[in-house]
Amino acid sequence: MQYIKKILKFEFNNVIRSRWIFFFFAFFFVVSYALFTFESNIQKSLISLFNLIIYLIPLISLIFGTMYFYNSKEYIEMMLCQPIPRKSLYIGIFLGTALPLIISLISGILVPFILFSNINEGFNFILLLVLISILLTLISIAIAFLISTMINDKVRGLSVAIFFWLVMAIAFDGILLLLMFLLSDYPVEKFLLFITLINPINLSRTLFVLHFDISALMGITGAIFKKFYGTTLGIIVSVTSLIFWIIIPFWIGLKNFMRKDF
Repeated sequence: MQYIKKILKFEFNNVIRSRWIFFFFAFFFVVSYALFTFESNIQKSLISLFNLIIYLIPLISLIFGTMYFYNSKEYIEMMLCQPIPRKSLYIGIFLGTALPLIISLISGILVPFILFSNINEGFNFILLLVLISILLTLISIAIAFLISTMINDKVRGLSVAIFFWLVMAIAFDGILLLLMFLLSDYPVEKFLLFITLINPINLSRTLFVLHFDISALMGITGAIFKKFYGTTLGIIVSVTSLIFWIIIPFWIGLKNFMRKDF
């Protein structure tokens, strides 16, 4: 534990000073400020902000996490020459990379919300937005580190990370619609509920949107999701699935790191 704390402290101080961390904060601060200032309806502002977050946070975190791990290769090699457990080194680098990014993103969202909006009106929604943002950041960093431990070449690793984002954020909805069309003669309700769980971005979107009245605009699909994901059990299953999306890639990445020959 003492090794994890020391490595975490060093990595945190190193990452928090990065110009990219300040850029992420400034970007989300400006966007949030504009939405909360010029839109009187807090729900519309949060939905607009979420539509931006749901795509940008995974993309930013995947690219940042992948590049940071590859750029830390010399540091990792140096640390492995010391009597430091590999497990402690991996956990320390993971947390030291993820926490500054989370603080930057969340601060950029929360500060304008507190200063320029009605806190009482949108408190529950902003908490949900913050929770989803944290989970998506941790998921993306875990996947980025997994890719980096599996692929030695930086360009290939970055390409795989971007391809993963494209599939999950862009292509998945098209694949889902194609499956619904092909299976239109069969009862696909349970299938839709299950397949949503395998995409953290789509699951996060469903979990957030169904807490607004606009979920009715999703038609029969919205009614199916609302019936399950709108319940307490559905929320628990959703959050648990997102947590597993952190644990499983992190665990596999750790196993790869333990065996990896630097």
